[in-house]
Amino acid sequence: MLKKLFQSLRSPLRRAKHPRSTPEVLTNSQHPLRRGQISRYAVSVVERLQNAGYQAYLVGGCVRDLLLDIEPKDFDVATSATPEQVRAEFRNARVIGRRFKLVHVHFGREIIEVATFRANHPQSEDDEDSNLSSRNESGRILRDNVYGSLEDDAQRRDFTINALYYDVTGEHILDYARGVHDIRNRLIRLIGDPEQRYQEDPVRMLRAVRFAAKLDFDIEKHSAAPIPRLAAMLREIPSARLFDEVLKLFLAGYAEHTFELLLEYDLFAPLFPASAAALKRNPDYAHSLISQALANTDLRIQQGKPVTPAFLFAALLWPALPARVAQLQDRGMPPIPAMQEAAHELISEQCQRIAVPKRFTIPIREIWDMQERLPRRSGKRADLLLENPRFRAGYDFLLLRESAGEKTGGLGDWWTDYQDCSDSERRSMIRDLNSNQEESSGAPRKRRRGGNRRRGPRSDGAPNSVGE
Repeated sequence: MLKKLFQSLRSPLRRAKHPRSTPEVLTNSQHPLRRGQISRYAVSVVERLQNAGYQAYLVGGCVRDLLLDIEPKDFDVATSATPEQVRAEFRNARVIGRRFKLVHVHFGREIIEVATFRANHPQSEDDEDSNLSSRNESGRILRDNVYGSLEDDAQRRDFTINALYYDVTGEHILDYARGVHDIRNRLIRLIGDPEQRYQEDPVRMLRAVRFAAKLDFDIEKHSAAPIPRLAAMLREIPSARLFDEVLKLFLAGYAEHTFELLLEYDLFAPLFPASAAALKRNPDYAHSLISQALANTDLRIQQGKPVTPAFLFAALLWPALPARVAQLQDRGMPPIPAMQEAAHELISEQCQRIAVPKRFTIPIREIWDMQERLPRRSGKRADLLLENPRFRAGYDFLLLRESAGEKTGGLGDWWTDYQDCSDSERRSMIRDLNSNQEESSGAPRKRRRGGNRRRGPRSDGAPNSVGE
């Protein structure tokens, strides 16, 4: 699909600084995009705004993805109409956001997002109304509702590959920042001065990594250079926003590659400080477990299977847990309470950085708790565990730990066999397990008559389930 497009650009490209006030215009004979590839609702929104006298274009990721022969997940529109003017044109529209006002036009389950052309931000609060644009001391933009022209909008977009505008009426593309050139060369390049753009919004560093992983592009060297030095600025970002960004990073089908890029650019530690410390202490195990979990997540997404953030965060945080448990045990705390307390502390600290909702933190703890319970199989415990709603997640997590190199004495294989056995075979497995425990202890089994069974120390020979 891109051959036709790139042939039209083989003439030497000017070395003019981007973005340009006058765009390069690609006619419908110079690119492969056609109206038939675009959501009819998006086309309808653009045409209705144009008929009302406003400028309106499809913009950003949908144009980029169509040029790369990727099916867009949504279609965004940029227009000269203000949010209030857009809402007046559509009864099915809602204005959303405060930091960045947008309009969502609803067509059943499909939403067309419409944004007003934005302008660059004043460097001083004296230059503009501070109610429209505001920066903090480090230069981060706190509000982003300074409206401008189409040319202004192109200049303040983050990456060149996202500064492409498609006119559905004339079927031509406006390229203000040599974005098509960077698509051809598979580059993620910031528009403007990279350091300043990252300071305006540090999340752009995560977006650079996300696009690089998704598209299998390289981050252009000048855009990449400031990232490790500015990575700590992510600590200034509200924790709720970071949760949304982390889901975009890890639940889009390319999480394993994203993880490697986060490590390469020192962006993982500001997001997961305890896990980053664990990677330094035990790099082989921690890296293997996280990478395998992310690879499994990518595979499930490719297969159209559901994924849950709870399992993802359980894996991302697990490498930091064993050391904390050991510290509490060294202070005299029993194993199970030590694990519960360590889990509580670790999750609480992580939520200060990334606001993981309670609907996920509870399952995280249950998955971890299952790691302590799975080795305890005697009597009726095994059957009770099979009935536990968290058994499957706990079992999958056990296999993940084993794949990363943890020694569990064959616990994963035992549970795999137990699930596939008949009732009589299961009883036999439990008897064999009890016999092995008696042989390893060197003492005959004693029967207790009546009364409550006294809880004693674990004797099943299994290692501490939080790792070695």
